[in-house]
Amino acid sequence: MKNFIPKPYRKEPVTIRIDTEKLKKIDEMLKTYNVNRSEFINRCIDYAMENMPFTQEHNS
Repeated sequence: MKNFIPKPYRKEPVTIRIDTEKLKKIDEMLKTYNVNRSEFINRCIDYAMENMPFTQEHNS
């Protein structure tokens, strides 16, 4: 059995406003992917950030 090593929690609580219909779609997708809402939204943000084209125009 591996030893339990506690790690610091590295996520910050934030409040965001999401359109009601969009939230309903997210909640429906949660059933398919079997993750909680926070983890799903974090994964979506990671995916979007990794796949957005970066240009100098967006950096200013």
